[in-house]
Amino acid sequence: MLTPQKVNGQVARRETSRRWVVVVLLLLSVCINYVDRGSLSVAAPVLKTEFSLSPQKLGYLLSAFFWSYTVCQLFVGWLVDRYNVKWIYTAGFVVWSLAMTGTGLVNGFAALFGARLLLGIGESVFLPSASRIMVGLFRPPERGLPNALVDVGTKVGPALSMLIGGFVLARYGWRALFIWIGVGSLLWLVPWMLYVPSIAVDRDPSEVRAPSPGPSYDQLLAGREVWGTSLGMFALGYVWIFLLTWLPDYLVSARGYSLQQMAVLGSLPYWGMAIATLVGGWTSDFAISMGGSATVVRKTFVIVGLVLCAALLLPVGFVANPKVAIGFLIAACIALGLFTSNVWAITQVLAGADAAGRWTGIQNFVGNLGGVVSPIIAGVIVERTGSFFLAFVVAAVALALGALSYLFLVPKVQEVVWVERQPRQTSKLETQGSKHIPNSNFTK
Repeated sequence: MLTPQKVNGQVARRETSRRWVVVVLLLLSVCINYVDRGSLSVAAPVLKTEFSLSPQKLGYLLSAFFWSYTVCQLFVGWLVDRYNVKWIYTAGFVVWSLAMTGTGLVNGFAALFGARLLLGIGESVFLPSASRIMVGLFRPPERGLPNALVDVGTKVGPALSMLIGGFVLARYGWRALFIWIGVGSLLWLVPWMLYVPSIAVDRDPSEVRAPSPGPSYDQLLAGREVWGTSLGMFALGYVWIFLLTWLPDYLVSARGYSLQQMAVLGSLPYWGMAIATLVGGWTSDFAISMGGSATVVRKTFVIVGLVLCAALLLPVGFVANPKVAIGFLIAACIALGLFTSNVWAITQVLAGADAAGRWTGIQNFVGNLGGVVSPIIAGVIVERTGSFFLAFVVAAVALALGALSYLFLVPKVQEVVWVERQPRQTSKLETQGSKHIPNSNFTK
């Protein structure tokens, strides 16, 4: 006969396992997300010949995704703070999969540009939704690893896009690459639709805090912490999208690798970054669980990661040996993985449950402004200088400025208290510790 304690223990273990299944589903969806957005970069060496694209025009095409993706961040952040995040994420996933499929059917620069804009609209649901889900599922000291796992998808996706996409491109052509990925990705919706509703947990009304509208956008924008994390994200956005969009062409045009060699060598930095992100997320959570300061631990990871990446990225543009350049690039991406392992854990703590979606929307909006300009700036530099050297220099400067923003604008990693926020009841999640199963009613 089961005692109440054993029953409660079984429920706790079951709900814990379900939380991690949601994390795995998010990880898979993010892999698909980044395979989709990176496929145009993989196909760029072929597309620029077929459509007679200059480096500058190719830069505009590569940045098109980030125009719509960036603009939609604020609206999506508002949506996920107010409505069922499951259905918002589902709708976005369908839109981006159809946009990916449609990319393989279009002809001409204008149609390609439009398909990339639509892809950006669909994929804009990712970060605000994922951040809101993490706040609902995990306590602050536990968020490093699950955030790192989801962020691994942002590195594995480009690696797979480069590795698999390069071979598909070489054998079947660029249209097959887009159509196959777009149609195949829709299969992810099956476990998402079947499983996510079942993880909802009915909770005692006394455990649920009083509803709060949270801070307004005016309040958020007046906070220096918002600008600190957002400017740090701008640095990441600039460098990450520069690599994501221009790395294939850099390896083929500047370093003389074939499409097959580009597929293998171009994926290595992303694999290194994925491993560093996962290790960094676990290590930071462990350090905090052993009594380390969340401020010291998480800020150390993000600042050291940005500075190291800047230092290691500089030689990539000028060393003569292509293999040495690849080595520096892999090391730089590993360093950047230290930053990405903790960046969203910091934001989610600062924002709290009342503002996680909107803060993430603002931060990702500013961050992706870097993604909007970096492909264009790189294209102009390459066209006018015939070299990638200055493009890597500008990327390193952006990283250094991002490190300074975290150092001086984010004094402590703790929830920001908004002066005009309405008082609310303290939940058991905030008082009981790690044995409490966080609320997952957002999935109903």
